[in-house]
Amino acid sequence: MAEAPSQHPPVHIMGAGLSGLAAATLLARAGREVHVHDIRQDSGARFDGDFQALENWSMDDDFFDQLNEWGLAPSSFKATTFDTVDLIHPDDVITQARTSGVAYRIVERGTSDDAIDQGFKRQAIEAGATIHYGSRVNEEDCTIIACGPKGTSAVAYGEIFKTDHPNHIAFQLNDKLAPGSYSYLIIIEGVGLICTCLWRKQRKSERFLNETIAWYETHYPNLNRQPIKRVGGKGDFTINQHYKQDGRYYVGESGGLQDFMWGFGMRMAVWSGVLAARDILGEGDYEQDVRRHLMPYVRTSVANRWLMNRVGDRMFKRMCKAWMKDQNKRGDGLIWIGKLFRPTSFKRLLYRIVSPFMLVKDDKAMGRGVRRLPFRPALKRDHWEPSDEAKAIGEQWKRVRRQGGHESFANDNEREVQAQEKAAISS
Repeated sequence: MAEAPSQHPPVHIMGAGLSGLAAATLLARAGREVHVHDIRQDSGARFDGDFQALENWSMDDDFFDQLNEWGLAPSSFKATTFDTVDLIHPDDVITQARTSGVAYRIVERGTSDDAIDQGFKRQAIEAGATIHYGSRVNEEDCTIIACGPKGTSAVAYGEIFKTDHPNHIAFQLNDKLAPGSYSYLIIIEGVGLICTCLWRKQRKSERFLNETIAWYETHYPNLNRQPIKRVGGKGDFTINQHYKQDGRYYVGESGGLQDFMWGFGMRMAVWSGVLAARDILGEGDYEQDVRRHLMPYVRTSVANRWLMNRVGDRMFKRMCKAWMKDQNKRGDGLIWIGKLFRPTSFKRLLYRIVSPFMLVKDDKAMGRGVRRLPFRPALKRDHWEPSDEAKAIGEQWKRVRRQGGHESFANDNEREVQAQEKAAISS
């Protein structure tokens, strides 16, 4: 329960996502008057019930231990834990990465009661924060900016389906199916998601999802897949010169605080919201704390992304072999992948060398010195004709769509999304 209101002015937060709600919870619990504004109609409405992974290898601390330490309850949302993940090599070899600890926690994103977005929403409301949905506010009028992506650096497309296959997770490195990135399969209690991530801008991008689904159906023949809907989203990856400016705190994706290599951002989003709240409460210095705790990992991920942009399936195969070799040696599959994410002197040097050429200046970022990772153009090898199996998947989806299946692929232009939602609100 929140303490009695204090003499401090109200704190207005732009964005009711994970970072904004984390900050709102801690501030309201400390007795501050907190108002959270979001243009959408609910927390998680940007998503559509898709699954996302909370990785547990990039840092020494378990993410749920961190949540408890910060005063945020992991029990407020549903998370399914995996200690074994299928690692799919580019040549279709399937091995398994294992750990005695927690490799992934899979959470739902969206507006259902079990979703992590709704869990954070409930905590903020219970703490005493007021959330205003369908509310447009100016950035200048808010203390914390947590409004998610404004540009596009990468996109993800997925299909949600019913299945009788047991809970399962698979992670695939394949430059054809997921240019510069990865695809994955997640199954939780009879609901599956097959998704491909594109780090190069493509024409007819749906062919990548159809080809990916066809691949999984061939290699996991017991899926018994029954399509429900298709979902999608985008990632916006930036480096900011300032994370606190003119009394405003830029958290989560608004601050570019996420993983440039594979897009894991939930841990840093929540952490940045916590750090902003602590600064407002006089318990830290946001700019210094971000640079100390989060930026070493962000810079490492920029260096990793530069490397990933320059390799293809041959290097992906070497990565998978090295991963399995290290697991056989150490008995734990998290150690090798964890090292890939950890800051090193080599990655720090590489970041300093390559970041000026990787990132482009954003002149509309209110003087914060924002540089964005552009959505890279397609390569010659990205142009190929879909297989017969993929064409059949495409035709199947057309039938499902005619029967009521819908798509929620995010528009690459966030301003257009906001304009459409404003029109919907007005009507």
